[in-house]
Amino acid sequence: MSTFSDLPLLPTLIESLTEQDLIEPTPIQAQTLQLLLDGRSVLGISETGSGKTLAYGLPLLHRLKELELGGSSVEKAGSPRGLILVPGRELGEQVSRVLKGLTHRTRLRVRTVLGGSRKKIARQSVKGGFEVLVATPGRLVQLLDTGAVRLNDVRTMILDEADQMVDPGFLPVAQRILSECPPKVQLVMFSATLPRSLNTVVRELFPTEPVRVQTRGSQQVVPTLKTINRPLVGSRQETLLAELRRDPAKGTIVFCNTRRQLDQLAAWLEEAGVPHTSYRGQLDRRQRRLNLEKFRDAEVSVLLATDLGGRGLDIERVERVINAHMPHDLENYLHRVGRTARAGRSGVVVNIVTQRDHPLLAKLRR
Repeated sequence: MSTFSDLPLLPTLIESLTEQDLIEPTPIQAQTLQLLLDGRSVLGISETGSGKTLAYGLPLLHRLKELELGGSSVEKAGSPRGLILVPGRELGEQVSRVLKGLTHRTRLRVRTVLGGSRKKIARQSVKGGFEVLVATPGRLVQLLDTGAVRLNDVRTMILDEADQMVDPGFLPVAQRILSECPPKVQLVMFSATLPRSLNTVVRELFPTEPVRVQTRGSQQVVPTLKTINRPLVGSRQETLLAELRRDPAKGTIVFCNTRRQLDQLAAWLEEAGVPHTSYRGQLDRRQRRLNLEKFRDAEVSVLLATDLGGRGLDIERVERVINAHMPHDLENYLHRVGRTARAGRSGVVVNIVTQRDHPLLAKLRR
């Protein structure tokens, strides 16, 4: 398959792709689209920025529209046929934007119920009929408990960025949600990495072994990413400021490991007169959203983030990632650097490294 047109997708979907200049599938799309169109259960592992949303979104929209064209339209309120579980609000909003960009001609309805929004807004979102629901697990369970949402007509359930949802509390929630779906639901899981804990989730959720698809670029950085390792000489503050001043207008995410480190960096940048904003878990959700918009709209060029920002964010203007403090493991490193050089674009990562970071650098070289 060399183009999307080679697939048996609805003409309206092909037209929407063409309007967005999306002609050739990425490797993960090329390897999973037909499997998903055939109704197979799939576990897809592919690097960040490789087009996983389209990989599962196109088959989902195609299959649901075919049901409608065959005379089986959604009639009951709050009863989606496609369910996409995401780990957080920001990713959910991004997934919704991608899917809605494909539905102008195909005329399917996408709704979101995401953590961080008011319960009243979530209930309002699922009133009436719609085909696709994008949800965070906790908020979805709340709606299931009140009867505002029913999953007995779900044909496909997708877990996006599944490696972010493998904490001990997630599996029972996922099992509860899956138990509300029909027994023969198509179960799909996509992830950027394959931690051991994800295999446990797969064994517990999938009734039979799924088709596993792992692209050659998974567990690696993309070839369009340039890596620069800067040994820490002098103070971390001076090293970071020197790096930022090399390209002051370049959209940059600066990562650190803890809230305390982030607050310290923020104080340094404030003192140096470098405009910036922050993204970390302890911030109010509304404030996080406002800070992201400020960075996305280029009001500031520097976003300070903990590892929360390494997961799910897709901001086109991110041209550079700086690891002011290197992460402790390879998995978090891959997520962080995946915020730039996405979808074939180029990007650079600058690592400020100390002796402690040499074992991680050795893993990266391997």
